[in-house]
Amino acid sequence: MEKNILQEITKKPVSSQQITKDIFLVQFPLVNAILVGNPQAESGEWALIGAGMAHTAKAIIKEAESYFGKGSQPTAIILTHGHFDHVGAIIELTNQWNSPIYAHQLELPYLKGERDYQPADPNVSEGLIAQISPTFPNQSIDLGDRVQALPADGGIPGMFGWRWVHTPGHTPGHVSLFRDEDKILIVGDAITTLKQDSAEAVLSKEKELNGPPAYFTTDWDSAKNSVQTIKDLNPEMLISSHGLPIKGEKLREQLENLVVNFDEIAVPQEGVYV
Repeated sequence: MEKNILQEITKKPVSSQQITKDIFLVQFPLVNAILVGNPQAESGEWALIGAGMAHTAKAIIKEAESYFGKGSQPTAIILTHGHFDHVGAIIELTNQWNSPIYAHQLELPYLKGERDYQPADPNVSEGLIAQISPTFPNQSIDLGDRVQALPADGGIPGMFGWRWVHTPGHTPGHVSLFRDEDKILIVGDAITTLKQDSAEAVLSKEKELNGPPAYFTTDWDSAKNSVQTIKDLNPEMLISSHGLPIKGEKLREQLENLVVNFDEIAVPQEGVYV
């Protein structure tokens, strides 16, 4: 059953939707990329958050140009972390764009070819995506001097009014991006809005807050603390790299439930990193 669902997922076309006047969600079958910038602004500045999986560069560029104009380039590319589904197209993109890349200082070894991530653990779930996760790449990539640490003051280049928040657990240098003005939070993989281990849940995209993708999460204590950090920000809208945005009272209720019941909802009963 789930194998058939996985085939359906991989055949789904790329789509995009406008979330606010300056946030655009580019939806690939297994992960989202996010464009942030007002197409009507005179500055023309915009940022890309996440670089998708391999061979998605053309689709990302096409969607970006549909909003910001032919030949436009992001002022910055922001990586919440460096897993394969967030950096898969980064080399192709930077071959065409001259945009600088930013990530947390603790994430740089994985982006400069110095350290590999821990391998995925299929023991966390019986879901098909978890079961095939050992085939997912865990090797580092080497972006050299193109990637640099996010500013220590919390600012985000190319994203005026936003600040980054360290939300480790899924990876050591994972960050979320928060805008105080309207309390919108781009949460990367610190929280998903669907159960990422299950192909059926990925296909249905039913909005339900869950912890980070379990097969690649290696520090559950930090992941739990990061969910509390996110709740303390009191976001009005949460945009994840996996799933659709969720907002308002539904978000507040589910976020409270996730904090209180994190061990039951998010942490696997068994696994190498539990």
